[in-house]
Amino acid sequence: MIIRRSNIEDLELILPLFEYARTFMTSTGNANQWINGYPQKELIIEDINKGDSYVCVNENNELVGVFCFSQEPDPNYIVIENGEWLDNKPYGVIHRIASNGKIKGLADKCISWCFKRCPNLRVDTHEDNFIMQKIFQRNGFHKCGTIYVQNGTPRIAYQKNK
Repeated sequence: MIIRRSNIEDLELILPLFEYARTFMTSTGNANQWINGYPQKELIIEDINKGDSYVCVNENNELVGVFCFSQEPDPNYIVIENGEWLDNKPYGVIHRIASNGKIKGLADKCISWCFKRCPNLRVDTHEDNFIMQKIFQRNGFHKCGTIYVQNGTPRIAYQKNK
């Protein structure tokens, strides 16, 4: 599997990955995280245009995963409650990991790829997303507290650094 920057030509192949992820999340007890069609097409296009969207491509040149990776500060991470970040150094952020379910361990591979590029990562997930919580813990992230996303709902915040 290779990971490369997404381009606008990938958009129609990326959208079904998010649809699959929404369905999967609902079926595993996490029906409240990606609601109302989140992430919307406009947000995905914005990620692509900023150069923050990446796709995972298998040996058959099929897009099997997508995620957002940014090394810009996340405004939602300015305020953290019920804890604190491990440090205040520059960090990378991983958001919106999605796949078509065909590659086992895809999220682990994405996290590893990001950590090689930025050894200080922050992430967050919904309290109902037990699968992602386990993935973060398995990959060495520490639970740091609670942050709030743009729509005002809480997320569990994690950080991993060297």
